[in-house]
Amino acid sequence: MMSLRRSQDRGHADHGWLKSQHSFSFAGYYDPAHMGWGNLRVINEDRVAAGTGFGKHGHRDMEIISYVLAGELAHQDSMGHIKGIPPGDVQRMSAGSGVTHSEFNHAQDQTTHFLQIWIEPNVTGIAPSYEQKTIPEAQKRGVLRLIASPDGAQDSVTIHADAALYAGLFDGDESAALTLAAGRKAYVHLVRGTLDVNGQTLSTGDAALLANETHIALSHGKDAEVLVFDLAA
Repeated sequence: MMSLRRSQDRGHADHGWLKSQHSFSFAGYYDPAHMGWGNLRVINEDRVAAGTGFGKHGHRDMEIISYVLAGELAHQDSMGHIKGIPPGDVQRMSAGSGVTHSEFNHAQDQTTHFLQIWIEPNVTGIAPSYEQKTIPEAQKRGVLRLIASPDGAQDSVTIHADAALYAGLFDGDESAALTLAAGRKAYVHLVRGTLDVNGQTLSTGDAALLANETHIALSHGKDAEVLVFDLAA
């Protein structure tokens, strides 16, 4: 079974300095039909205005991934990390027993555009930790490149969750497929462009939710960037 969630059907919040689109219920947006998918809990597409950002705030027992699309995100946390996250990097923060952090766009003339992703962990109360890696575009071109996994395989960031996250860039004749084990769910989020997923066409911001499927086939991309989640049910 595959269902589509179109971009315009997502939740929306406009705070002036922050414009967000919510794939699942978050903060002031509540939709009981979209509380998450498997152990994927949050995908927020955030645009942070120049010179603004999220002040210090706390998290606990959540795997948090930031995927920057444009601009740069400045991260600072209670573990002592002070980092810039540019496009092409994937950042993982395991909140564990508790962590505080802030995220800012220090540019004065550019919006920071990024995806904030939360995945429910399979272990709680662990010491918080942080990891950040650069994934070159060439490694995502025409393939599904593993960027987050439970064991850090293929130089991905390590998440404490029963999930794997892939990123890919597709255009023209480029295609890829992913086999799904029995009992898994999958979520395909199209960051930009257009792309066929199991024969259905997705446009920027659209998503495909899959359950009881054996594979994902991606084809006919036009300037497409996609994230694919292999998830616990």
